[in-house]
Amino acid sequence: MASATNVLSSGIEITGSIRFSNDMIIDGQIEGEIISEKGKVTIGENAKVKGDITAGEVKVFGNVEGKITSERCELKSKSRLNGDIKTKNLSMEEGASLSGRTEIGG
Repeated sequence: MASATNVLSSGIEITGSIRFSNDMIIDGQIEGEIISEKGKVTIGENAKVKGDITAGEVKVFGNVEGKITSERCELKSKSRLNGDIKTKNLSMEEGASLSGRTEIGG
């Protein structure tokens, strides 16, 4: 069975922690932690996340206010991150905004 991708569409608002094991695409508003041991989370262009994100891989197209902890983190051109990043691999496109500290490698 192929691994499922969970989707929180634009227009959805959640307050509280989200835990998942596969992949997740978030395009709504989240206030709370997003946690996955190995999964991949994509923060869509319309997304507004206020809380820490811990996942195997994090791709940010939208807005995040909080700390990102991951194996791999990608900040896309229109992304806005107000918080720290702790990751082994960081990719940041031209136009992305980062206000915080970074810890890369290890």
